[in-house]
Amino acid sequence: MTRKMVFVDTSKCTGCKACTVACKEWNELPAEKTQLLTSYQTQKNFTSKTWTYMTFIEKYENETMNWLMRKAQCFHCADPACLKACSSGAITQTESGYVVINQDKCIGCGYCVENCPFGVPKVDPVKKKSSKCTGCIDRVENNLLPACVQTCQPGALAFGERDAMLVQGKKRLAEVQKTHPKAQFYGEKEMGGMTYLYLLLDSPEVYGLPANPTVPLSLTLWKDVVRPVGSVAVGGAAAAVVLGVFANLLRGNYKEGGKD
Repeated sequence: MTRKMVFVDTSKCTGCKACTVACKEWNELPAEKTQLLTSYQTQKNFTSKTWTYMTFIEKYENETMNWLMRKAQCFHCADPACLKACSSGAITQTESGYVVINQDKCIGCGYCVENCPFGVPKVDPVKKKSSKCTGCIDRVENNLLPACVQTCQPGALAFGERDAMLVQGKKRLAEVQKTHPKAQFYGEKEMGGMTYLYLLLDSPEVYGLPANPTVPLSLTLWKDVVRPVGSVAVGGAAAAVVLGVFANLLRGNYKEGGKD
């Protein structure tokens, strides 16, 4: 199967929340008690029972107030930190680009939660299993649209092969930039290229997104350097050298963050 993509055009989003309802219904996720956080936002973060929600940013500029709305869900990265962090092999990536969690293999260690740069996966406190948006892979593999795309009335969500969605997205971006010069893509290159491509009307930071999301350095070193060395049972001296380098790199990274 060729790689698929969802194009999210925030300039067309009306904040109706139909996508969140559709996600709940299709995945049989129970309702949760929420509270009003801003004028319209009621969900603060992902939970094991809420895989997608709407964010509402109120931006005052030139004495006018603008709504910046975004559908939040797993981005299904091409280079997913959660997959690299998974200690039980429960997280895999499909040929179509979706990152999924096998509930039978998940041990609830929470490594995916700690390492996702977007804070997407959550561990259910009762089931002790991690969960997140599946991208409706069960629908996609049966030639159906993801539930959120199927229900989006204003046409803010589009689904198709990655190359076709990129062409559509770039054409739309050129149009939007005429009235919103700060408009830009998010997801085309970040984390290796995401399955969800966003057209944002402002910078990622304004939407509460990291400008340059990356796989944590500690995770990369552990998975790609330290563990492989240990698996071939090299001598103690060699292992000590690797661990020393690992510790020094982490220490340097820690100090760069402004801490001693």
